[in-house]
Amino acid sequence: MTYLLALDQGTSSSRSIVFNAQGQVLAQAQQELAQIYPQPGWVEHDPLEIWRTQLDTAREALAKAGISARDVRALGITNQRETTVLWHRTTGLPLHNAIVWQDRRAEPTCVELRERGLESMIQAKTGLLVDAYFSGTKLKWLLDHVPGARQQAADGELAFGTIDSWLIWQLTHGGVHATDVSNASRTMLFNVHSNQWDDELLQALDIPASLLPAIKPSSALFGEVGADLLGAAIPIGGVAGDQQSALFGQACFKPGMVKNTYGTGCFMLMHTGQRFQTSNNGLITTSAAQTTAQPEFAMEGSVFVGGAVVQWLRDGLRAIPSSAEVQALAESVPDAGGVMVVPAFTGLGAPYWKPDARGSITGLSRGSTLAHIARAALESIAFQSAALLQAMSRDAVQAGGAAVAELRVDGGACVNNLLMQFQADLLGIPVVRPAVIETTALGAAYLAGLATGVYQSTDELSALWQAERRFLPTMAPARAAELMERWEHAVRQTVL
Repeated sequence: MTYLLALDQGTSSSRSIVFNAQGQVLAQAQQELAQIYPQPGWVEHDPLEIWRTQLDTAREALAKAGISARDVRALGITNQRETTVLWHRTTGLPLHNAIVWQDRRAEPTCVELRERGLESMIQAKTGLLVDAYFSGTKLKWLLDHVPGARQQAADGELAFGTIDSWLIWQLTHGGVHATDVSNASRTMLFNVHSNQWDDELLQALDIPASLLPAIKPSSALFGEVGADLLGAAIPIGGVAGDQQSALFGQACFKPGMVKNTYGTGCFMLMHTGQRFQTSNNGLITTSAAQTTAQPEFAMEGSVFVGGAVVQWLRDGLRAIPSSAEVQALAESVPDAGGVMVVPAFTGLGAPYWKPDARGSITGLSRGSTLAHIARAALESIAFQSAALLQAMSRDAVQAGGAAVAELRVDGGACVNNLLMQFQADLLGIPVVRPAVIETTALGAAYLAGLATGVYQSTDELSALWQAERRFLPTMAPARAAELMERWEHAVRQTVL
């Protein structure tokens, strides 16, 4: 038997999954990650907790599978992408908590970049809009606000990385400081056309090049895990940011194929092949996971609060004792009763890009109950995703392509049948759930398998993909359009 180990370091947890060569899950382990909120709009993680939980789950997954590290052909890493770590090269210790992708503290830097007229240059080189979401502005904040950091950076004593680089550094005992193109493309420091760090972008944000990791394709040999950590040295053969990894795990290798991941946020990507396309509809262009040095691209839309709205129902409103019970509460009413929840807790992402928006509940009446609010909160995930796909289809048609034909889905919330059916109804196209919904980790495992000869081509991976259920639209298109207009009206009310 051939085994692959995937490390899936996410926003709310660290997970490790053992796959066989057919892409089936043999064992997995998961540990929750503490969320740190120093002040409104700020979100942090402890990098050492990230490393500890990731290592613990890797050991636990191997034990559950009943195999040793010697049985594992390769290890893949997938990760929350824009989250930013700055650490000492000698001690390996972080200078500060990791600044999480949701964090908005770098917005003043973005205002300054816009005022300097740099938006079009940045978008042309990176495919990104100027936003505090991306890690380059977070890194600048750390250099400007952590005492002594700028001088230490100038002296070559510090290393920057997104979570993949942080884990690679720890797994190789500081022997490898590297990232892949998909993670690099989320920094606002990386030229997606040349697949290199860009001097003009570094200068714009005052970032020393000495901080930056080496860049490799997503499927490549990054180094070996220290033998003392898991019991034997394992090649690190695949690295990709979580959303590009999910696109790969969903076997979306051809232009026009689209997936949506329903996690803490929602992330929709459409593969565009080797064509770099700038969106006219509020989306960004990003590097897809790459198996060679040839750049490949995807259009992306990001919803900042997706499944996290269910956590808010549980922990904030205390409407449900556990996240699993949201479907039963939502189904206890036939519809949301006119209630709309816009969960703009940290602003609105694509296609709106309104950092000053704040969450709202509208349409309340005397007859509104917690069940209506719960249903509206669940439906908000589908509304936000529908707005993304509509923008994506407009971009595709404007570029001479076809409108999106189907949506492949994955992530924790895609198991919710009520949500998936409502998503299909709003979109008017089939929503397809795969047999293996752990596609983020699966993508990392596939990338590692390609680098180490387990698989010979992506055609082999396409043949492994299987659908578990297809949700077909049942709602009249006019009704779906009416609901979307009500959603857009509610969104307009969230901007202060």
